[in-house]
Amino acid sequence: MKFLFDMLPVILFFGIYKYGESHQDWAHGLVGDYLGFLISGGSVPASQAPILLATAVTIVATVLQIAYLLLRRRKVDGMLWLSLGVVVVAGGATIYFHDDTFIKWKPTILYWAFGAALLLAHLLYRKNLMRSALGSAMRLPDAVWTRVLYAWIAFFAGLGLLNLLMAFVVFRSDTGAWVSFKLFGITGLLFAFIIIQSLFLSKHIQEDIQNGS
Repeated sequence: MKFLFDMLPVILFFGIYKYGESHQDWAHGLVGDYLGFLISGGSVPASQAPILLATAVTIVATVLQIAYLLLRRRKVDGMLWLSLGVVVVAGGATIYFHDDTFIKWKPTILYWAFGAALLLAHLLYRKNLMRSALGSAMRLPDAVWTRVLYAWIAFFAGLGLLNLLMAFVVFRSDTGAWVSFKLFGITGLLFAFIIIQSLFLSKHIQEDIQNGS
């Protein structure tokens, strides 16, 4: 459930964009009625409406996520606050300038920010945030925790670069294909990375149990 909750803005972005892409008059009407005052010049061509509408829905969904957690008196993760800040700035710029360049940079900024947070916490405060997050669920040698940390840092760095490659090179003239990659491609890579790392960690957990027995 938490995974679906976290993925909600991405899923909505995909769904609204795809529906708006095939129903441009519908999307164009909503953008004109509800976003016109936010757009430089006041109006956009119908072809630009789907990405602007999807971006606006993503901003609202992220705000509602945080509002829900606050109303339930639950902790709002720092990464969710960061995601809100990035989507408001990048999404707001996309809507105002009616230019999808900004929203296409949003995933890269987030991934690089996550990686930078892990790296800076380790270098400046000698704190392994991956160990803090997973340490209660498993026991691993210090050296292995360090490898886990740097693996996630490298993964986030690579994802950021891959998003730029797909957004501005491979799918430069096909925003719809990039939107699909953003949901399915990146999510698939995330699952694959988690599975590979789980196999790696299970080996060390078993070794740790055997050595301790």
